[in-house]
Amino acid sequence: MENLLTVFIAVTALAVVIQAAILAGMYYAMRKTSAKVESLAEEVKTKVLPTAELAHSMMTELRPKIENIVDNVSTSTTVLRTQMERADATLTDIMDRTRLQVIRADEFVNSTMDKLEETREAVQRTVVSPVRHISGLMHGVTAGVEAFFARRRARASVNPAQDEMFI
Repeated sequence: MENLLTVFIAVTALAVVIQAAILAGMYYAMRKTSAKVESLAEEVKTKVLPTAELAHSMMTELRPKIENIVDNVSTSTTVLRTQMERADATLTDIMDRTRLQVIRADEFVNSTMDKLEETREAVQRTVVSPVRHISGLMHGVTAGVEAFFARRRARASVNPAQDEMFI
């Protein structure tokens, strides 16, 4: 059993030595990693932090200007909307007035055409028709007179012919 106890102590000692070697390796690995992390932290401090501070200061300086720009855009949009509403109302009014004037002009032209037609009919009834009747009557009288005088001439032309026979 004594041998067994010696073997057990030797195995335990060997396990402790292996564990110590693993811990030593871990220590050296942690030192390397720690050195790398410290160099990265230093690099971040020297490069990233100034950039972040510059960005922060720019944002601090530009914030009022950006707010002013946003306010100006909002005001401009409101003014533009108001002007567009006025222009729309004006155009609508112009279109309504134009439509009304076109209707009035159409009514005026139709009324004038109706009056011209009535006038033409009145002239036809009162002037042209009586003139035609008078003209027809005159043609009839003229034809009658011509016929009357034509017979007289015919008789007169027949008589001298008879007188000439006697000569």
